Amino acid sequence: MPIRPQAYRPAAALQRLGSDFWDPVAAADFPETRLRYRNDRAAAQVGLDALTDDEWLRHFGRFDPLPGTLPGPLALRYHGHQFRSYNPEIGDGRGFTFAQLRDDRDRLLDLGTKGSGRTPWSRSGDGRLTLKGGMREILATEMLEALGVPTSRTLSLIETGEALERGDEPSPTRGAVMVRLSHSHIRIGSFQRLAYLRDEANMRRLVDYVLHELYSEEPGQEPALRLFDLVLERAARLAASYMAAGFVHGVLNSDNINVTGESFDYGPWRFAPTWDAGFTAAYFDHAGLYAFGRQPEAIHWDVMQLAGSLRLIAESEPLVALLDTFGPRLQHYIAAAMLWRLGLTPQGGDTDRALIQSLERTLRATGVELHRFFHDAFARALPKSYGEDWSDFRTLAASYAPRKERGRYWDDKPCGMLIDEVEAIWSPIAESDDWSRLHAKIAEVRRLGDALA
Repeated sequence: MPIRPQAYRPAAALQRLGSDFWDPVAAADFPETRLRYRNDRAAAQVGLDALTDDEWLRHFGRFDPLPGTLPGPLALRYHGHQFRSYNPEIGDGRGFTFAQLRDDRDRLLDLGTKGSGRTPWSRSGDGRLTLKGGMREILATEMLEALGVPTSRTLSLIETGEALERGDEPSPTRGAVMVRLSHSHIRIGSFQRLAYLRDEANMRRLVDYVLHELYSEEPGQEPALRLFDLVLERAARLAASYMAAGFVHGVLNSDNINVTGESFDYGPWRFAPTWDAGFTAAYFDHAGLYAFGRQPEAIHWDVMQLAGSLRLIAESEPLVALLDTFGPRLQHYIAAAMLWRLGLTPQGGDTDRALIQSLERTLRATGVELHRFFHDAFARALPKSYGEDWSDFRTLAASYAPRKERGRYWDDKPCGMLIDEVEAIWSPIAESDDWSRLHAKIAEVRRLGDALA
């Protein structure tokens, strides 16, 4: 295997947690494996970019173990609230953790799958992923990474030669298996399960694992409180980044929120066309529980469930005191994320708050397309054609220094990711196996990321 020894750093930290946390499973035996996407930019960070395509297919389509890491796939156990209803019968139902590696920043990363077959937690599902679903996850992760959202990255998409039946896609539809790189697949629901079981010993073990392996901290006098403080901070940052990106995850259940504050598992996602608080991504979210404007509330509710779970090994009062800091942390990160996307250097305090309030108020009132607005407004260059509605925002923004000069990129057309374009990218794949529009869009999104970075 032509790995780069200086970059390839295998790990197997999950095994130290013990078998109470996972079930050994086997990947499905797919009729075929056809490589559709490999993310060499992400692979280079963990020393896997030198794999040949045949080796890539063997490891990420047939799941031959990578050297030095987990000996076989592990399906994680967890519980969770799904649309606020507690479910103790879930876990990795169509995925598993295949390997753990350290990246070029010394972070522990999981290689997790989607569509890799049935597990003990599949219930009535077939454990499979549609090719369209995999393509959509590529687009979501690429766009979110460009927009500064902490996100998993899609490493691989392989078509499996299976015809799948789905109620929300024209069927039969093509099957696929996907691999993602994520800082962690430990979820709030992982802690909820242990609280439900009243398993104090494993709760302490999981707290220590997250602190040591994922936050590089040694557990101190109050490890549960320290963990909650760290997760709360990351969760506030995640919620703020969704708002600045105009992104709607669609299913912010507590089993879909991980403890490193990294967005992952993209099902019915959307980018909001305008600043519409009621915009939803999931057709089944009839009450708008996870609508665009309610996402901070939803994530706050999820971290509240973590606090409740940690009461098994910590006192309630300090947990509640920390939980009360979510709002101020959220406001800090919203200002930082908005100013970053606008290309402006934060000033802090009331000055930033006034600018963001003016921005949100005017976005609501004018209904301007979000991706077009942020493109036009980068580094204070909002065109005069926006009119008097934007006079207050212009005045406030004029006092800010640009964090980055407005380069030639911003003279081109804006890069968005609205649902009509996603469907237009899928159509030639479905009709004639033409992937050129997908690859062109990835290149366009990465240019946006480079211009913002």
